[in-house]
Amino acid sequence: RWVLNLQCKGSRNFLSALRRAVEVDFKDKDKHKSQGLYLLTTGIPDQETHILSAYVAEVCRGFDLQLHVCLFSVMEEIDSNRMMPARCANPTETATAFKEIVQAANGRFHWFGEAGIFESDDITVLVSEVEKANSYSQK
Repeated sequence: RWVLNLQCKGSRNFLSALRRAVEVDFKDKDKHKSQGLYLLTTGIPDQETHILSAYVAEVCRGFDLQLHVCLFSVMEEIDSNRMMPARCANPTETATAFKEIVQAANGRFHWFGEAGIFESDDITVLVSEVEKANSYSQK
């Protein structure tokens, strides 16, 4: 069930968007068998990672939901027509922050860019299963 498209309008106020999602759109959580939030983003949230991780852990436990993040590393320059986000980080720092947040939410992390897939929890699991099957077949 797709419930919400939150746009931060030039900022990366993840905490505000998450609060809106869980306080408004998940009120009827008992009507749904499973719930998950998917964050599609291109940069680090405005808030500090440890604050977001603590909030996400509490909310996800309370609602029995998972937060999954798809980070798209876009290599573009900020020009005078675009608003600069409140908090900046390079792609690796951004990925590290979101991995911490996702871990607190028992979710999955996926990191893509113009060059392809940098990291994906789903692909890591699939590769592990293929390697395990290959090992068993060789034995």
